[in-house]
Amino acid sequence: MFICYDFVGEDMTVYLDLVFALNWFFDFLLLLTVNNTLKRNASFFRLVFSSLFGSITLLVLFFPMPSIFLFFFKIIVSLLLCGFAFGFKDKTYCIQNVSYFYMTSVILGGFLYWLQLEFSSDFLPYLFFVIISPIPLYIYYKERKEAYRYAVHYAVTVTFLDGTVKKFQAFLDTGNKLRDPITKKYIILVRKELLQDLDLSKILYVPYQSLNHEGIIQCLRISSIEIQNKKSNQYLIGISEGSLLRDGVDCVLNSYCLEELL
Repeated sequence: MFICYDFVGEDMTVYLDLVFALNWFFDFLLLLTVNNTLKRNASFFRLVFSSLFGSITLLVLFFPMPSIFLFFFKIIVSLLLCGFAFGFKDKTYCIQNVSYFYMTSVILGGFLYWLQLEFSSDFLPYLFFVIISPIPLYIYYKERKEAYRYAVHYAVTVTFLDGTVKKFQAFLDTGNKLRDPITKKYIILVRKELLQDLDLSKILYVPYQSLNHEGIIQCLRISSIEIQNKKSNQYLIGISEGSLLRDGVDCVLNSYCLEELL
């Protein structure tokens, strides 16, 4: 049975246990989204109990207080909420957690507010909001992952020995650790069809060994490679016969590029 709270002077009835339950559920969804987005690896129980803390602090909202006090109170609660969930490591870590918590709050709050505008609250039961509320947060999480994919894409300019200059859309693959054992140069993979106009008679045959496979890869010497205004000549271009890892990618960078060029 719901607990009823009547506001004096207002035609409004608030069911406290329903408010606490919904607030706990939404706080849990927000913390779970932040946890997955930032890969904080917080335990399920920490997220649950942190959300419970957020619900308990709702009690203060039933007492009159200045708006400025309420504003700072919410900031402090958010810091404690994220701190209990993810720990207090350093200032940057905590600010990032709270920032993402507020961003996801705006997304979820805006979505629920839109639903209330489109449909009357009498038409949509509370259970509907509970069921549908994870959808915008899941979309946000997927979009963040998609954005990360393109955060590791780079424009690459390669100058070959004959003076030919080619530009590629490259993806940084930390799993690509190919290296010529003789010249000690690292190998960057490029789709073969993009190299057809070059002189492919001067090819190096480089042996390679991966986790479950070994073989020979055809490589071309280059004059230089440029990424983000940094140049190097410590690379070979490996000719890739098949499709590369990502959509729209011409070239797969070597993990060594992280240290030297990025």
